[in-house]
Amino acid sequence: MSDMTASGTTRRSAPIPGILRTPPRELSLGRLFGGGRPGDIVRLPRYLILATLGAIAIWGPITTYLKKAPLSFSSEMSLILPGSGAAASVNLAEIGQASSFANSAFSSNSISPTETYKRLLSADRILDAAAGSLGEQMRDIGRPKVELVDQTGLIRVQMKGPTPVAARARTEAVRQAFFTEVDALRHDELSVRETGALAAIEDYRGSVADTRETIATLQRDTGLVSSAQYDRLVSATDRLRADLAALASDLAEKQESVAALSRSLGIAPDQAAVSLKLYADADYVALLDEVALQTAALAEANARFGTRHPEVTAARDALASAREMARQRAMALTGLSAEAVAALDLAQPGARAELLAELVREDAARRGLTSEHETMAARLDRETAQLAALAPVAARLEDMQRDFSVAEAVFASAIARSQSSKADIYASYPLVQVLENPSLPDRPSSPNRKLALAAGGAATLMMLFGLLLAWIRRPLIGRILARPMGAP
Repeated sequence: MSDMTASGTTRRSAPIPGILRTPPRELSLGRLFGGGRPGDIVRLPRYLILATLGAIAIWGPITTYLKKAPLSFSSEMSLILPGSGAAASVNLAEIGQASSFANSAFSSNSISPTETYKRLLSADRILDAAAGSLGEQMRDIGRPKVELVDQTGLIRVQMKGPTPVAARARTEAVRQAFFTEVDALRHDELSVRETGALAAIEDYRGSVADTRETIATLQRDTGLVSSAQYDRLVSATDRLRADLAALASDLAEKQESVAALSRSLGIAPDQAAVSLKLYADADYVALLDEVALQTAALAEANARFGTRHPEVTAARDALASAREMARQRAMALTGLSAEAVAALDLAQPGARAELLAELVREDAARRGLTSEHETMAARLDRETAQLAALAPVAARLEDMQRDFSVAEAVFASAIARSQSSKADIYASYPLVQVLENPSLPDRPSSPNRKLALAAGGAATLMMLFGLLLAWIRRPLIGRILARPMGAP
């Protein structure tokens, strides 16, 4: 520093005692840490002793804890509550509808099922049942650590044990005791609900039974099962009447067709059938051929000789013999007399034979239609009389069945409510499932060696850092004091 005199000359001022003249930039790293000073040799043993005592104070308890603390293993499992509900609906024809609904476990904002199950998992009776299944005391197995995962339906359960197998066994015992207790609570709730509805159901059952017995008696006495059966009988009778009218029209048409064919052919239908039967016999046809040959031979003999010529006489006798044999064959086949056989149509097969066959077919159809018409007419008469007798019974039965339907609907609704409440077993205690089975730990959870070593290392680093700050405090203070007045 310098001061200006009155003559304008400059003179140096004396340095201020206690202030170093060394500029800040000339302070080396070695001097900052006190290297090279005689006082540092005296300080170094003290710092080494402090570091040693601090290390012993830090690592002594940690080492003792790691060696003496008993091993503890943790087994975990995860439970989940499905978020969706379930619904079922059954329609019973002419009775009603039965529905059951299982609401979602998270549909209510005022009740949290996960919190309920969390409390239940830690309940004394759950732990007592789990300890009993393992042959231990409840105080020995401890209480589970239950954790709820936010924004999910997950429940994580953790149990500890002296060995991995014991930890898993305790977790499994808690799981089984929990599910057993939840099932017991559900069945107890259903039992209480069912007991309250039994009295009303018994009253409804008696009313339905009385009405059914009255209807059964009426059905047994009259043979009419329901009003719907009477309606079907009326419909069947109407159809039968319409079918009978159509059948009568077909029968009249068929009778006219048979009569026209019979008049055209000049033969009755039964004679036409006999003729067709004869022409179907090969022997009879052969005899007819023989008759034709003898007829031709007689005609030729008559043309050549006189009526009394021996050849004419022989031809005439041969023709008579052939005709007699044909007649005898026809009588044997048909069972008719000689006069009836003589009246038959003995025309050769051909177009007329086809007409005879058509006449036989039409007559057979006419006979069938006639029999069917008679049977249907008799049936229509019986059913008409039956409907007249059942009309008042059907009206009474319809009224009784209406009363029975009402009583049955009330009874069915009561049963449906009771049964649907049984189906909705998750109403108060939602469905819970095992997402992860109890795990078998492969390493102890306590003592946590890594955590202990990390804590000891962090404490050691902090102690060394503190000693370092204590070591360099004097050079720093000296550096601050060495700055000139007014220097930045």
